[in-house]
Amino acid sequence: MEFSKKEEEAVKWCEDNYPELTKEYKEIMMKQYVLFCQKHRNYGTGNINVGTNLETDKDVKLALTGLWFRLNDKIQRLKNLIVIGEPDTVGESIEDTFQDLSVYGIISQIVQKKKFK
Repeated sequence: MEFSKKEEEAVKWCEDNYPELTKEYKEIMMKQYVLFCQKHRNYGTGNINVGTNLETDKDVKLALTGLWFRLNDKIQRLKNLIVIGEPDTVGESIEDTFQDLSVYGIISQIVQKKKFK
């Protein structure tokens, strides 16, 4: 991936001024990527693209609607865990929930580009 000069300058500034923060961010990003690969290996593309090839805008809307439901489930879980303070009963921690939200957010961007095939 190529970056513009402005993007490279922003990254350099951030890494120079916040080395621990950027190191942690990169480590989390890689964990997210591994999680994505593990889940993708288990499920393939069918659970996201609902059996379509994402060729039409209707296909994309269907996939994004499914993702919206998944994201909403995660938001509701966070609401129960953080805001309401309900204990976890399904074995999914706050960190797990944030990981899923991050991965679904990236998948949603890939779906919008019709590349989740």
